[in-house]
Amino acid sequence: MRPYRLTVSAAVAALLALTAGVLPAAADDGGPDRDFTIEDPRITESSGLAASRAHPGIYWTHNDSDDGPYVFAVDSRTGKTVARITMKGVGEPRDVEAISLGPDGNLYVGDIGDNLNGSWDHVWIYRFPEPKELRDATVRATQFDVKYADGPRNAEALMVHPKTGRVYIASKNEDGGGLYEGPEKLTTGGTNVFRRVGEVPWVTDGAFSPDGTELVLRSYFSARGYAFANGRLGEDYAVESPLLPQSESVTYTADGSALMFGSEGEQSDVVRVDLKKNGDGTGRAGGKSPSSAGAGGTAGDDGPTVPRTTLTGVAVLAGIGLLLWVGRRRRKG
Repeated sequence: MRPYRLTVSAAVAALLALTAGVLPAAADDGGPDRDFTIEDPRITESSGLAASRAHPGIYWTHNDSDDGPYVFAVDSRTGKTVARITMKGVGEPRDVEAISLGPDGNLYVGDIGDNLNGSWDHVWIYRFPEPKELRDATVRATQFDVKYADGPRNAEALMVHPKTGRVYIASKNEDGGGLYEGPEKLTTGGTNVFRRVGEVPWVTDGAFSPDGTELVLRSYFSARGYAFANGRLGEDYAVESPLLPQSESVTYTADGSALMFGSEGEQSDVVRVDLKKNGDGTGRAGGKSPSSAGAGGTAGDDGPTVPRTTLTGVAVLAGIGLLLWVGRRRRKG
């Protein structure tokens, strides 16, 4: 899948000039949880994001494959790395795609990618306590073996429920994937079997809201939110998402007021999207608009809000398809 993904990224980059102005304006107040650029030259394929609860404004991330057992803490105020954690006690990571923070204060790292979509009969999750101090350190991590009840598959999204601590994985498939629920508690004494409990679209990452009542899943070009209760997906709705060259990651801010969307590449951007406020003052990632969608999108009579960024993503997807088709025609010629 990597050559295909790089081709898509190049095509998106070529088309970004057509979509100028659709990204939210960068925050400029110098505070935490703002738009930022990952400055560390060691982070070239940021594939997951998790907002720290112990260190305000800090986001945990990691590279995709071909790196090592490393996790980075990046300060959203500066874009600079303030700690690199080396995991010991685990095997050689193959394709690390996701990271999530559990209610137990542990970081969960998902070595769950499988670009051949079923070439590995098991994948791994690594777990270690979020460090109390931000400095380079080596920590002992626990490794869990994972299998899917219905056979191997590719995945890039791992989410730990912020109340129950249960781990969920969303598989990645262009024709639609599945939401998989792990056992009540992960164990090291055997294989942890994840069972399919819902149907999801093409997913590159996901995140639970801090109260656990919503789940946001993103793809390269759009994002959707789901009501979440009793371990199952409920009503779904459109979520505003920025158009980025290779959209790989998403997380809620620690206070739940916004979503942070990230991408791969050298000096990749992380973009904040504020949540809409409900009548009770709480935020929601998207939802139905009673009259209009406001400046950021369009709305049907009874349908969910469809932001301009999502509509632009659809247009870009069509353009990418045309570029790839032309390329194949030229190669055949």
